[in-house]
Amino acid sequence: MLLALLDLTPSKDWSEASAPLRGVTESMNFIAVHYGKECAPNTRETIRRQTLHQFLAADLVAKNPDKPERPVNSPHTNYQVTGPALRLLRSYGTETWQTRLDTYHEEVESLMERWARQREQQLIAVVLPDGDTLGLSPGLHNTLIGRIIHDFCPRWTPGAHLLYVGDTQQKFAVFDEEAFKRLGVTIDVHGKIPDLIIHSADNNWLVLVEAVTSHGPVDVKRHEELQEMFSGSTATLIFVTAFLDRRTMAKFTAGISWETEVWVADAPSHLIHFDGQHLLGPVTSYS
Repeated sequence: MLLALLDLTPSKDWSEASAPLRGVTESMNFIAVHYGKECAPNTRETIRRQTLHQFLAADLVAKNPDKPERPVNSPHTNYQVTGPALRLLRSYGTETWQTRLDTYHEEVESLMERWARQREQQLIAVVLPDGDTLGLSPGLHNTLIGRIIHDFCPRWTPGAHLLYVGDTQQKFAVFDEEAFKRLGVTIDVHGKIPDLIIHSADNNWLVLVEAVTSHGPVDVKRHEELQEMFSGSTATLIFVTAFLDRRTMAKFTAGISWETEVWVADAPSHLIHFDGQHLLGPVTSYS
């Protein structure tokens, strides 16, 4: 993978290394063409987790340097060898290697602090109900997560405790394991957890919220999965599908399960109730 990101074919010397922008699939194709190593399409995620994540952690490569705010799950995600790493690797096998290596270590130590600050600036800042600030990775999905915390929670679960928030990059952005245990719930960290889980002590509700931008509403199958997942809960389960706008909601309306709620961020003071005990009644107030 490193050779692909350096555009180094077998006939090239290390001094000819460059730093093209390349995604995982393009890099896999490069390896197949120039090194005869075929990577199965279903190994993309393995390459990301077991190779590129380590490169990123070591600041050997940068992710989306052309557009840092690109969503985590974007098909246009790319990687590029950093400037200090490229200068170092071009000297591999030469007399200047050790000197360049020492310089690289000095550069990277200072760059890591600078890049960390840059990454923090790109995060979506969300103020939690307790006043703490949470930084979510950029993207449309986490924008909706922020709207749910800012607009849904105060209106529909005032004073409730936010037990879990899932980030597209950091799955457990908020996770109160002890609170779950008190409610009789054991969370499978490898399971498909709802995007937000809120406990309203006043009503003894456990509100399970799915944030939907492209897929994943609470349909019949998901409704059954969540009931099974939280079957031990001593709190009553409330199922909510959240959308950014009604145009997105319209794409999924036919599949939404009965006995669930729908909340739309562009009309935050309203809920759409899909059947249940309160079937029909007058509007008593618009306040």
